Amino acid sequence: MRVHFISIGGSVMHQLAIALHKKGYQVTGTDDEIFEPAKTNLQELGLLPDKIGWQPEMITDDLNAVILGMHAKQDNPELLKAVSLGLKIYSFPEYIFHESQQKKRVVVGGSHGKTTTTSMIMHVLKQTKQSFDYLVGARVEGFDQSVNITDAPVIVCEGDEYPASAIERKPKFHFLYPHIAILTGIAWDHINVFPTFEFYLEQFIIFINRIEKDGLLIYNESDPVLKELVHANLRKDIRYQPYRIPEHTIEKGNTTVVIDGVKGVLKVFGNHNLMNLYAAYYACKELGIATADFIEAIGSFTGAAKRLELLASSADCVIYRDFAHAPSKVKATIEAVKQQFPERKLIGVLELHTFSSLNEAFMKEYDGALEQADEAVVFYSKHALELKRLPDLPASSVEAGFNKKGLLIFTDSSALANWLQTRNYTNSNLLLMSSGNYDGLNVPELAQQLMEQHLKNGN
Repeated sequence: MRVHFISIGGSVMHQLAIALHKKGYQVTGTDDEIFEPAKTNLQELGLLPDKIGWQPEMITDDLNAVILGMHAKQDNPELLKAVSLGLKIYSFPEYIFHESQQKKRVVVGGSHGKTTTTSMIMHVLKQTKQSFDYLVGARVEGFDQSVNITDAPVIVCEGDEYPASAIERKPKFHFLYPHIAILTGIAWDHINVFPTFEFYLEQFIIFINRIEKDGLLIYNESDPVLKELVHANLRKDIRYQPYRIPEHTIEKGNTTVVIDGVKGVLKVFGNHNLMNLYAAYYACKELGIATADFIEAIGSFTGAAKRLELLASSADCVIYRDFAHAPSKVKATIEAVKQQFPERKLIGVLELHTFSSLNEAFMKEYDGALEQADEAVVFYSKHALELKRLPDLPASSVEAGFNKKGLLIFTDSSALANWLQTRNYTNSNLLLMSSGNYDGLNVPELAQQLMEQHLKNGN
């Protein structure tokens, strides 16, 4: 098999290229920019292109497949050459399905919790020594890469609702046709792609209708929007498994879950993680994993990268980093930390970084998202607005949208860092929420500095 990647430097594209190379395929690829860690990862396996830039001469009629990344535009010279030659052109998810037609496919969809739920299933399958392939949107402890394609009988995929490629604008999860599907919840996001909530909902109806006959839909019945959508679009040829927060206890900062009478202490916490865990349980049960084996395996799960990731801690203070940016994610993450440590002050710092979150018309969606934070901060940079070609975002609109008394707003990363260094972290937790990096702040380094300063002050 000869496969060529247009935009091989992408975070998941280069991982798929590596997976196919390890499977024995002849892999080539190009890009107009390749950053770390993709550059080194590709270089180590001899997959880094000889030069940066598009090379239409590499598109030849003996290619079995051309895989088109989201970074490539419709007028890409390699894409135009592939079209002229009549080559088979795949988006990333289309190719994943192409490689997985003989596998049992598990697909995790929803507006939030996809990465964590997918990671939980992967962790349990690995701990119980199952053979499986996977596709996940973050680094997961115990896995060298985020994509793996072999001859395994099962594949576990995170199903993103964002468009598949420049020429295929349908959501990625429409191409995966699951046997076991999970929907974690629905909260409007990606307003640049889905301008109305109704249009956004429609994508999930299509996803449900693409579940394979006799398949299973595992869905979060505690989400009223999702529950109504599922009940309004019932299919007689698939099965349904609702879930919600499982039975659990919290004692001295430790969470113990109980499923079908089997107890286990967890390393993760929060209602959203508990619901993700329950969804993962039902998927693993459908794959033949016993309850006791699931509970034992999930007890060592520490979370996916940037999902309540522990950056620094002391006896009376913990600093977490989380990928939360959409309103529902922010609220769930804040509530999780507050519930786990109710006696501690919670300082919540949110960066607005995505197209939706920097849009003035979207601010009202954040109403109440930071309510449970004792000290709440919103940061956004003029640089991010410029990159996304958005108009200025007035601080007054942010303040009105969040509707949080005492909310502080920063647009300069140095001013934010200085403010953080003036806080008293005695009996406090700091939660840094962003899909970016606060306009260039080294977040792990800053967390260590804050903790060292806290400990130096005698705490």
